Amino acid sequence: MAEVLAVCISEKKGVQKHPVEEGILRANHGLVGDAHAGTWHRQVSILGTDSVNKLQEKITLKLKPGDFAENILVEGITVYRLPVGTRLRLGTALCEVTQIGKECHFDCAIRKAAGDCVMPREGIFVRVLEDGVVRPGDSLTVLEEP
Repeated sequence: MAEVLAVCISEKKGVQKHPVEEGILRANHGLVGDAHAGTWHRQVSILGTDSVNKLQEKITLKLKPGDFAENILVEGITVYRLPVGTRLRLGTALCEVTQIGKECHFDCAIRKAAGDCVMPREGIFVRVLEDGVVRPGDSLTVLEEP
């Protein structure tokens, strides 16, 4: 079982996100208040601290939750190893992994500041199947893999 360390949103695309006390996850929409929410397959992004730590070791810039534009930062699981189709409980919401990694635009804020971005390689994306709430300290529990 993994632990949620941070829930982050941004009001517009292309910028780093900022932590919030809780996130409301709405089915077929994503994280309420986040610019990336909508009726598509990348409603919520998740990144593991193992991925962040690998880059942190190489740079002097101090990385913070949301710097890679991730919605959810988790510890205790290597998220990019979860196959597409995996269902998981994120806080009280039910989600399904839809994509691993993404094509990164080269003018993203963290790539400019740190020289690299781990989201294209190790971030995952989920769609929300059932409404719920997620807060730092909640669990991310894998329910079933395809």
